[in-house]
Amino acid sequence: MSERQLRYPERVAVARLHALLELLPTALDKRMQPAGLTSFEFTLLEALAEADGGKLRLSALASRTNATLARLSRVVTGLERKGLVRRAPCPEDARATNAVLTDQGRQVYRDGTGLYADAVSSMILDGLSEGDVDDLARLAFAILTRLDPDRRLAVTAATAAAASAGAAGVLAATGVSGVSAAGDDCPADPVRPAAEECPADPADPTAVVDPEQLAAEACPADPPRPRR
Repeated sequence: MSERQLRYPERVAVARLHALLELLPTALDKRMQPAGLTSFEFTLLEALAEADGGKLRLSALASRTNATLARLSRVVTGLERKGLVRRAPCPEDARATNAVLTDQGRQVYRDGTGLYADAVSSMILDGLSEGDVDDLARLAFAILTRLDPDRRLAVTAATAAAASAGAAGVLAATGVSGVSAAGDDCPADPVRPAAEECPADPADPTAVVDPEQLAAEACPADPPRPRR
């Protein structure tokens, strides 16, 4: 058994992460109620809307949305009842089934994009600099690669593929072994608008944060600070 003890800043970081994971999904679902969707259902429709022909194999859709196939299948069934998605045989593989976005599903997705953007902005992004957003993506990605060592999810499978292709320079740029940079293309990321793909763009500024200052800020989710 390991004798390692977590340092106080580590305990603070994990406690805040636990609180975020507990609160964020429910908060997003509540904000998406006017669209008649949960946040996961919106993410699923988004993945189909961005896919060629508005369709993906159920297994690929599960990987793309970071879900188990069983959960994905249940959600697709619910969206079928709403007329937003339909199942169809895969022409390339008779054993596989595709999820296909219907015209109604595409319209519901379009109607919900502004609502989702407002919810995510107000609860996550507002007040963060561009550098903060990049850091958030990088740190979340680093944790994801440890939670999915078998590379089942699209976001982590892309890392393994890049590594096998010899993309060592890209991986090293993050400072975390086996993790691609937050700005790199990844099958689990939303499709990047064409206007953002420009090699002449300057590098985004990175915010410098004082760890001691962050640790000193009071937060109800933090563990009690050890007495000196």
